[in-house]
Amino acid sequence: MEDDESVRAAGLLEAQDRAAALFDAIAVEGLLHPGVRDSEASRSVSVLASERFDVREHWHKRIVRSGPNTLQPYSLDPPDRVMTDDDIVFADFGPVFGRWEADFGRTWVLGDDPVKRRLCSDLGPVFDAGKAYFESHPDITAVELYHEVVRLAEERGWKFGNMHCGHLVGEFPHQDMTGGRLDSLLCAENPRRLRDHDPSGRVAHWILEIHLVDRDRQIGGFYEQLLTL
Repeated sequence: MEDDESVRAAGLLEAQDRAAALFDAIAVEGLLHPGVRDSEASRSVSVLASERFDVREHWHKRIVRSGPNTLQPYSLDPPDRVMTDDDIVFADFGPVFGRWEADFGRTWVLGDDPVKRRLCSDLGPVFDAGKAYFESHPDITAVELYHEVVRLAEERGWKFGNMHCGHLVGEFPHQDMTGGRLDSLLCAENPRRLRDHDPSGRVAHWILEIHLVDRDRQIGGFYEQLLTL
C-alpha cells in the first residue's frame, strides 16, 4: 500500500507540474489578449495542450473567463465575451496526463488597473494561507477549511465566489466517492475529515480552489492546485 501511495502522489505531482508548464506557455504564446473571445482562447489553450503537451483528454470542461464573467463559478456558463485591453482573465483546465488528473487555475491582468492587479496578487497568498491552515490542523474537516478560506478572502477585502473551495482529485476517469457529490467537495455542508481515507482505504487527495470576487467592480480571480501534496 505504501508503494502504491508513493506512485499516486508522484503521478499527481507530475501531472500538476505539466499543467503548470502548460499555463506558463499560455502567457508566452500570448493566447489571452484584447479582441479574442473567451471561447476562442479556450480552444487555443486546448490546441496548445494537445500539440505541445500531448494532452488527449480533459476530465472537466475547459474554461477561460474575462471581465464580469470572472464572477461566475465553474458550475455556471456565462455568455461568451470579447476580451478588452483592461480585463482580468482566468483559466481553469483539467488536463489528463497518462493515468493522472491535473486541475489547475490561474489569473492574468491584461491592463494596469491597480485593483485588478491587487486581486490577482492576493490569490497565491490566500491559497498559501489556506494550505498552511490545513497542514497545521491534523483533524481538519471540509467545512472548517471552507470557512477559513472565506475568512482569509474577507480579511483581504474580497468576497469568496463559490459554495465550495475545492474537491477530490485522483486517477482518470475521475472517481465518484461514496456519500455523493457533497462528500467530495470542500464546502460548508461536508463534515468529512480531510485526512480520512477513501472507502477503498487509500489516501484522499484534495484540490484547493481560491475564487476571490468584487461584485461591485464586477471582477474576480481564480487560483487552484493540489492541497494535499
